[in-house]
Amino acid sequence: MNINLTMRLLCAAGVLVCAMNAQADSFVSSASSAGSASSGSISDSLNGSSNSSSGNNRRVADGHYRIIDIGITPDRAERTRITMQMDDDARQRVVLDMPQSTFAQQNMNAGDVMYAHNRVYGIEFGRADKQQPFYLVLKDEWYGELASRPL
Repeated sequence: MNINLTMRLLCAAGVLVCAMNAQADSFVSSASSAGSASSGSISDSLNGSSNSSSGNNRRVADGHYRIIDIGITPDRAERTRITMQMDDDARQRVVLDMPQSTFAQQNMNAGDVMYAHNRVYGIEFGRADKQQPFYLVLKDEWYGELASRPL
């Protein structure tokens, strides 16, 4: 009987280790794909969206947005300002400021279509043709929690 219980415990431990390993692989895969995306905070990245309010409650509707204007963010030459308009509703506009390097990597032009998708942590932006996020606009509280701090 004692050997039977020991074998059961060893089998259960083996199954648990395999399950945890599979979960870790899944997490690493998700982290690596998200790791290629650049990020900024809502207060630093969203400006003058037609359906947003001030502060942390800025909202962007999920959907496809066509780029209608590209320029330099005022007083911040290292950032690019993209103005987008929702394909389905011309009243829905988003003004997104992102690092110039992130913009340059995407090779975007006026007329290109992007998507916005709300997540728990903020808003994910990506090219509609690739369906992969390249810029994450994090809620200010999430962005603050992820900021590096000296130890």
